[in-house]
Amino acid sequence: MKRYLSILSDMEIKINEGRYRPGQKLPSVRDAAKQYGCSVNTVVRAYAELEKRHAIYSISQSGYYVVDKPEDATGSKDDNKIDFSSALPDINVFPYLDFQHCLNKAIDTYKQLLFTGGDSRGLAKLRQTLTSHFANDQVFAKAEQILITSGAQRALEILARMPFPNRKETILVEQPSYDIYLRYLEAEGIPVMGIPRRAAGIDLRELEQKFKNGGVKFFYTMSRYHNPLGTTYTAEERKTIARLADKYDVYVVEDDYMGDLGEEKEFDPIYAYSRTSHVVYVKSFSKIIFPGLRLGAVVLPERLLETFRAYKGHTDTSLLSQAALDVYIKNGMYERHKHHISRQYAARIRAVHDAASHQNSEGRVELSRVDSGVYIQFKLPQTVNLDRLMKRLSARNVMAVTGKQFYLTNWLEREKFLRISISQVKPERIEEGVRAIMEEVRREIESLS
Repeated sequence: MKRYLSILSDMEIKINEGRYRPGQKLPSVRDAAKQYGCSVNTVVRAYAELEKRHAIYSISQSGYYVVDKPEDATGSKDDNKIDFSSALPDINVFPYLDFQHCLNKAIDTYKQLLFTGGDSRGLAKLRQTLTSHFANDQVFAKAEQILITSGAQRALEILARMPFPNRKETILVEQPSYDIYLRYLEAEGIPVMGIPRRAAGIDLRELEQKFKNGGVKFFYTMSRYHNPLGTTYTAEERKTIARLADKYDVYVVEDDYMGDLGEEKEFDPIYAYSRTSHVVYVKSFSKIIFPGLRLGAVVLPERLLETFRAYKGHTDTSLLSQAALDVYIKNGMYERHKHHISRQYAARIRAVHDAASHQNSEGRVELSRVDSGVYIQFKLPQTVNLDRLMKRLSARNVMAVTGKQFYLTNWLEREKFLRISISQVKPERIEEGVRAIMEEVRREIESLS
């Protein structure tokens, strides 16, 4: 990576995080050169690029200053909101300069391939790169087993429609679970049944009975950073799920869409424990980079490959995006950004827990114990009226999502909870937001007594 791009990226991060405030003077070119250990010309080039992006401006014989944007001075309507609802990545930590560099590099490196129809399996170079990338997460597979799709959702839809070798039809889903997938299964009339998953885990004996007697084609699960609970299965739970799948000829579709957002050093997915290749591993790149990339990958047992390819059909992903992601991973940028965003998100999760420890002394709200990822479950007493609570929070400009949408339509055993997402909330407003939630829950309970 060119030195000026590294400086440019660091300066933008400091501006976005408020370390350089609107109107503040930046270090002189000479001081910045000393700080970064580079030439004056390199800093001049970085500052010039920041000027092009309207992030800074220069004053003759004075220096460079951070642009004072109108929304920074006056505040916009959204600035007043405390957003615990959005699951989109934080735009302030998006490495768009790094990725722009990778796009340019991809055009130079793969220009001949970009004018072809492409392989329906995905760019061969990217699939080869992903063999090493996935191996770091204990997912060992050959490039032939990896297929690129236009997002993880696309892979999940194909798996739902295609037949499996076990000739079973029902899809078993955790309750609660990924709402968009639940709505898809119901809309398509695909046989589906649920099994409760709580913050404390899943009943493995009930799971075994479902596997044994339920005609289950596959079990859809998020083994870590579950949406909406935020929780992660223990190693023992993951081992048992793999063993039961092998024993009863049930496949597991393991959606590890947020796997890159964790700080833990060792995590073996369910995929790593399967002895008979009964686990399909699904990966998304939208949470770590940006949703518009629309790239996902699926690691398939060999016996599912041809059927999956037949149902997938033609190439459905941008070759340029695939090529850029390949460059991004190979250059080490992906790994660096992963650690950067994981640290920021983990700090926000700790802030939520710290705020709750101050504001929830009565213990009326139960928080799922999570350290990484994006989501935390705020479990509420069953007497709380969710609609009324949400109206009260909205009046205080606090945005959150209730647990209603994360269940199958006919599911009766629903917990009452808020799904708290930390990806878009401003760190300095977490305490205020948690306090508002706790106060309104307390007010709701007291109104019923």
